[in-house]
Amino acid sequence: MHDPTLPFPACWDYTTDVNIMRFFIALEIPAESRAEIEGVQQQLGQLLPHLRLTDPNKLHLTISFIGEQAEALKPDLIELITKAAENLPPFEITPAYLDGFPNLHHPHTLWLGVKGEVDKIILLTERVRDALFTLNIEVDERRFVPHIAIAKTNDLQINAHTEAKLQELMQNKQFMPIKVSSVKLFESIPDHDFHRHNTLAEIKLS
Repeated sequence: MHDPTLPFPACWDYTTDVNIMRFFIALEIPAESRAEIEGVQQQLGQLLPHLRLTDPNKLHLTISFIGEQAEALKPDLIELITKAAENLPPFEITPAYLDGFPNLHHPHTLWLGVKGEVDKIILLTERVRDALFTLNIEVDERRFVPHIAIAKTNDLQINAHTEAKLQELMQNKQFMPIKVSSVKLFESIPDHDFHRHNTLAEIKLS
């Protein structure tokens, strides 16, 4: 799966005449929830000092990473998100547990899973994936796990003792529910070794 937090491929040809944008579709995390998650990140950083923590201002729950496509695709993407959001009322989810990709023992990404109306996220994601397929855009066929990526690492191995400490971080946490009322189309813009997220469209759930 591509990741909007990673830089553009070094081999990308910027001399092309076609304007290229790096798209992804996501649920934005409100400021009060970002502050709660930042508290978890700070505790993670104390346990695992070599983690690269996600900028709290860029926390989001990805629905689909689309990648580098022609800028002309933007109206089609907005249309497909609009259709995917039809008859889907606002819903709530709550951060609930800590895990990692590919697993918590040897992760390259640490993330928070969510509970609550997860079925709404799954439905939205399935609609988006089906629509992307009709546009001949490659989609990730792996099972979708709704999550909020909070840190990245290289070649980290977590032993049983540290894993238990990580799980303790979540045991007594009381997160506020995240109220999801819209879906956003973002552009990921490389900026030296970092990136910026630019909101291209916001589609309200209805």
